[in-house]
Amino acid sequence: MTRRATRSAREELAALARAGDPRLLELPAAEDPRQAAVLILFGVLDRVPSERVAHDAAVSRDLDVLLLSRAATLRSHPGQVAFPGGRVDDGDADAIAAALREAREETGLDPSGVEVLGALPAVPIAFSRHLVTPVLAWWRDPSPVRVMDEGESSAVFRAPVADLLDPANRGVTVIRRDGREWRGPAFTVADEGGTHLVWGFTAMVLDALFERLGWTEPWDRERVVSLEGY
Repeated sequence: MTRRATRSAREELAALARAGDPRLLELPAAEDPRQAAVLILFGVLDRVPSERVAHDAAVSRDLDVLLLSRAATLRSHPGQVAFPGGRVDDGDADAIAAALREAREETGLDPSGVEVLGALPAVPIAFSRHLVTPVLAWWRDPSPVRVMDEGESSAVFRAPVADLLDPANRGVTVIRRDGREWRGPAFTVADEGGTHLVWGFTAMVLDALFERLGWTEPWDRERVVSLEGY
């Protein structure tokens, strides 16, 4: 595949944040939703580049996105991989402030090194009755990250974007409930702690974001990834 001439990943993300496009995801509205925000932080998170070269020239081998695994003991979405984030508190100036505060509390990152590119239109999550604002950001000056509260998170890790885009690491998860079937995108990503499965809301946002940026590579949309063991 020919790699197109393009801007850098940061420039493409910033342009998307400025564009004021419709929501990344058109999901059913949540009834009386609670405001929340997540930080989608891209950049060079460590000095270990991916071994894979992505098809899109904007996606360098050292481009990462910050993720965490929620603690298995949590009542809401236990064990799932997520972006740092949480509810907007009364003391937060806005969704961006909430995303940065939650990211600092959950991963220990220094917000002063984070360049906020912009907030995308909020996405409703009917199941948990939240309206979630995705905040796109670039890690201008990386700082150490780690699990800050084991009651909240079991792992904090960088996910190489080139690995996430690898068709071999993509698939769909299938949930059958009350005679209905729900299918959603999924990604697998490995780090020193093992292999993580990214699915649900986080995978849907990443999938839509990659599509909007034009980074997606052809992948098998019929390949089912089991949720067992995750």
